[in-house]
This record gives sequence, structure tokens and C-alpha cells, in this order.
Amino acid sequence: MLSNSLIEQDRAHLVHPVASWRGHEQSGVRLLKSAKGATVTDAEGHQLLDGFAGLWCVNAGYGQESVIEAATRQMRELPYATGYFGLGSEPAARLAARLADRAPGDLNHVYFTLGGSDAVDSTVRFVRYYWHARGLPQKDQFISVQQGYHGSSTVGAGLTALPSFHAGFSLPLDWQHKISSHYAYRNPVGTDPQAIIAASVAELRARIDQLGGADRVAAFYVEPIQGSGGVLVPPPGWIAAMRAVCKELDILFIADEVITGFGRTGQLFACEDEGVVPDMMTTAKGLTSGYVPMGAVFLSDHVYDTIADGAGAAAVGHGYTYSAHPVSAAVALAVLDLYEDGLLENGRRMGARLMAGLQGLSDHPLVGDVRGRGMLAAIELVTDKDAKTPLPAAAAPATRVFDRAWRNGLVVRAFAQGVIGYAPPLCCTEAEIDAIVERTRLTLDQTLEDPDVRAAMR
Repeated sequence: MLSNSLIEQDRAHLVHPVASWRGHEQSGVRLLKSAKGATVTDAEGHQLLDGFAGLWCVNAGYGQESVIEAATRQMRELPYATGYFGLGSEPAARLAARLADRAPGDLNHVYFTLGGSDAVDSTVRFVRYYWHARGLPQKDQFISVQQGYHGSSTVGAGLTALPSFHAGFSLPLDWQHKISSHYAYRNPVGTDPQAIIAASVAELRARIDQLGGADRVAAFYVEPIQGSGGVLVPPPGWIAAMRAVCKELDILFIADEVITGFGRTGQLFACEDEGVVPDMMTTAKGLTSGYVPMGAVFLSDHVYDTIADGAGAAAVGHGYTYSAHPVSAAVALAVLDLYEDGLLENGRRMGARLMAGLQGLSDHPLVGDVRGRGMLAAIELVTDKDAKTPLPAAAAPATRVFDRAWRNGLVVRAFAQGVIGYAPPLCCTEAEIDAIVERTRLTLDQTLEDPDVRAAMR
């Protein structure tokens, strides 16, 4: 069979991201064949609801003809244009203007990348340049948040605070520091929002002091909702409080909206939920709905002007071959049209339905916490609700829960700590949202019968 041949080719030659290489050699690949709307079909004809939109990215859903037509038309007309030498293309210019018009506050300048990881890397370079331009090169320490994710590049992976991205890579670097997550379900100060905010503000101030004071700290990085750490939603006011500390102490505030941007939480950008305007903002994923690679760094007026004035007539020495790629820009424009022609509003309605449906699973013996905002949500599984005891490692949640959901016709993100993550396409119908919830309940019931889980509950 063709699929068997492809599986062997994949096994022998394709290195998969964030995977056990030897483990993948043993297990092989699940080949996806086609997709439409919120449904994907594998090489065996098995249809599944994609409750995770690929990798938090296919926000518009699969098979949108207007997006396909935009890419095709642009590839025929102008398949590539460099941004070097003062050159450019119409789609890139139009996209930058539209994004600046819709971004929070004075984020009026856009630098395009290939994805989220190099968007984060770009901000690190811009932060460095900014402080050099201001005559403060000693401001060279960076702070991020435990369980946060800021990509897997050499520099960004050090800002990321997940152990698997550090082990064996000599990370984090000595100028990369962390404070504790707001993680309300397991926060040492309890679940009271004001107590969590106060503790985080105090820890940020203490870490700044520990590093030599504000005149040593360059930037603070944070996701409006921590995605790869387990969909950790901060209490209302948390983001604004952290932004206020940074503004007071003249520390750049960088919002990583690679996951949360473009309708995932209801607004076009999650920062808008609290009226926060960051100094820089990273985006990717939903920017093109995953159809083609593209990321974007938004720069505020004062950051852009400081860098521009500092460079003067000299070039700012940062660039990528595929920055502002015309095909990617044309796709992003078509996707933005879809968001504004009803997808954002549908996502808000379906997000409310998703959260209500998942909350309805709270009575299940394994469900310890249900959290989320809009079409970004998670269930945290426990074997003892009072003690909040995680699923045992022996139950292998990352693989067994994923496999059960897959057999039940549902794609989810199954985290190793026993969290199930959801990020469905914004195009989902009510019936599809209900099916996600129903198939989750079936998966939970099957997990409850897992001998390793039963043993832990006894």
C-alpha cells in the first residue's frame, strides 16, 4: 500500500519536531490525507474533528477557497519578492498597514518573519538594539515566566520555561531568568485573583532587584494565556499589573501572542481583553491560519523610533530571506478577510459553547479543573480532586489520552502532566463543538478504566 511505503519513508528520513527520535522509529507516523472545515481525514479514511486546529494555528479552518485562490493568484503573479535593497510587494505593504490599523495602541510597525520562534528571536535582537540606541547597553537581562513558551530557537528556547526545551541544549542562557507562573489551580497562595496578582508583582520586583535593579533588566516576556505550559489562564488584571510594573521601571514589555492572536480568545488580540498595549508583540499561527509559514513582530512607535534614530543612515542588521514573502502576505490578507467577515464572531459564540460544554464535564471523577477563554481551553485530570493529585506517570497521559481521543474521532493536545488542551478552528458549528465535548467524555470514561489510573485512585 502507498501509505505503508510513505510510513517507511517517514520513519527512515523525516526528523519530527519535539519527538523521541527512537520512539518515532518504533511507532511510525499517522499520515493525514485531507481536511475540510474542522475535520481531518487520515490515510486510512478515518475522519476526526480537529479540536486543536493543527498546532493552535488553523484558526480559519481547512479548505477555505478564498485563501487557496489568493495563494494561487499570487504565485502566478509574483511568487517571491525580497525586502532587501528597498524592494517589496503589494501584499506585504497592504498587510502591514491593515495589521497596524488593527493592533492595540501604537503598535504601528510590523516586521515579518517565518513563524513564532524567529519572531521571538527578532524581538530579542530589537530589544538589544533599542537599549544600545538609548545608551544603556547594561540593560541586558531578560525575564520570562515559568511554564511559558517562547519558541524553540537557540535564544527563544531559553526564554521558554519547559524542561524538555532546555535538557541537552545548555539552556537557559545566563541572562535569561524566570518568575513563577500565575497557575491558579496550583498556586501556592491559593486561587484568590488579587492574592495571585500581588504575589506575581512582588516576585517580579524581587527578581528585578536580584538582578541589580531596573537599570540591568531589558525586557519581560509573557503570553496572555500560557499555551504549551498547559493552557494556564491568568486572573483578570494580572497582565495589566505586570505591564504596569514594567512601565514604571522602564522595562520593555513583550507580549507573545503567537497562540492567542487572531481570534483565539475572542478578540483579534488577547491583549485587548485588558486594554494592554505592549512595547512589542509577536504573532504567527493564526496570522495565515497555518496555510503557509509567516510570523510578525509588532513594534510600538517609541521602540521603532529609538531603533531608527539610533541607526541613523546605517542599516539595522537584521533580516530574513523570506521576510514579508508575498504569497504568505496574500494568504494572511485573505485570512484576515475571513476573520472580519464573520469568523471572529462565530469563534466568540462557539468559544462560549465550548467552555460551557467542558464545564459540564466537571462532575467527572477525573476532572480537577476546567479553564480557558474563547476557543482556547483545557481540562486538568487528577486522581484525587481534594488533593489535586495528578495522573500517575505510569498512565502515560501524553500518549494514552491522545490515542484514545484519536480512536474516538477527536484530535486534542494531551500534555504529559495530564492536561487535555483544546484550540478548535473558529469555523466550528454548534454540532461540532458538542461532538468535541461528547468525544472528550468518552475519552475520560475510557481513561478512568485504565488500570494505572484505577490503581492510583485506590
